[in-house]
Amino acid sequence: MLRLYNTLSRKIENFIPLNPPKVGMYACGPTVYDYTHIGHLRKYIGDDILRRVLEMDEYEVKHVMNITDVGHLVSDEDSGEDKMEKGARESGRTVWEVAKFYEDYFWKSTEAVNIERPSVVAKATDHIKEQIKLIQRLEKNGFIYQTPEAIYFDISKFPDYTKLSGQRLEEKQIGARAEVVVDKQKKNPQDFALWFFTVGHFADHSMKWSSPWGEGFPGWHIECSAMSMEYLGDSLDIHTGGIDHIPVHHTNEIAQSEGASGKTFVRFWVHHNFLQVDGEKMSKSKKNFYRIEEIIDKGFEPLALRYLFLTAHYRDKINFTWQSLQAAQNALNNLREEIRAWEQPKEVIDQFWQKFVEAANSDLNIPQAVGQLWEMIHASYPTASKSATILKMDKILGLGLDQYIGKQIEIPEEVMKLVEKREESRKKGNFEQSDKLRKEIKKLGYEVEDTPQGSHIKT
Repeated sequence: MLRLYNTLSRKIENFIPLNPPKVGMYACGPTVYDYTHIGHLRKYIGDDILRRVLEMDEYEVKHVMNITDVGHLVSDEDSGEDKMEKGARESGRTVWEVAKFYEDYFWKSTEAVNIERPSVVAKATDHIKEQIKLIQRLEKNGFIYQTPEAIYFDISKFPDYTKLSGQRLEEKQIGARAEVVVDKQKKNPQDFALWFFTVGHFADHSMKWSSPWGEGFPGWHIECSAMSMEYLGDSLDIHTGGIDHIPVHHTNEIAQSEGASGKTFVRFWVHHNFLQVDGEKMSKSKKNFYRIEEIIDKGFEPLALRYLFLTAHYRDKINFTWQSLQAAQNALNNLREEIRAWEQPKEVIDQFWQKFVEAANSDLNIPQAVGQLWEMIHASYPTASKSATILKMDKILGLGLDQYIGKQIEIPEEVMKLVEKREESRKKGNFEQSDKLRKEIKKLGYEVEDTPQGSHIKT
């Protein structure tokens, strides 16, 4: 049985869906105003692993993810400009062009690390009606109030407002900076906008729609509630996101969703920890992030990044370094080399498969699962059985290992001539020439490993 850490209960629980074997899973998606970086990819790979483990357990997963293309302000506390407007201003494009460009880049990045697309991709701008309907439900239930600038959710009407974060409301009030409370007519600093009117500093907002309350655009928080409930119902089995969403975005989602429906919004909250670089959170605001093409330009494969992320638990931080990525690339290369000579798959080795499943089902302990994979590789079993087992494991890991089993490298004649030339240089003791030839071979995409039996070539 799958056991997951639930942020709401702060403990690991047995996962039992509302309507087995069906599972409704909602994942917070990208705000498409800037490039997707590898810190984001850690979270989406984590979602991908969760979905694959659920499917391993024979659940039918409906995986819904949003695309935020309106309403996400620079500050989570409803201040500053819309991130889409900021992206348009900085790039010289329209907001619609910005959304299309960066959404395409997001898909390119996720495909590079072998992330499966969600069952449903929901754009905020395609679901304005659903967001308005949800605000109307909240209005009917007495949770909203209106100022000249916006419609707000009144958190004083929702006593369990901080149940996800575990903070006391007084702590949140102390933590709220005075300068972020732009609308002086807000009742509480933590009251959050459901709908912004096109007045004041939003008078020239590029994206606007009619509503029963006046022309404007939705807030960021309302979109996730409206779209998740549209596709998965009032109560979800799983909702995922980064840990930075806990105190504001997901707290607000719970308040507005449960305020509208009167039901538990999410049964299991799954939060992924940060990817750090040089000991700091990797983020756009710090300008300390790497994109997938920078990984490639440094000579690494995107799947080496996926392998690196599999070596840490999703609730633990990872400190990204080029050395750690090199180690992951080496491990992935070694894994591929191990399985090239294996026979085609036959029966699965139950011993290793069951241990792998136990690890994956133990709050997604993928590092332990990867350890079982390597233990099986080094065990004395027929390679046909190892092939069958590793292919089942790779349905969870997503490393594309089926492309390597039983497939020896076809080495081009040009590379073979350089290898032979290098071997002659080594025999003559000309190691300077040998090193130069090794570098030429590497430029062509091949590695030379010196063994007592001679030179061994691998990709």
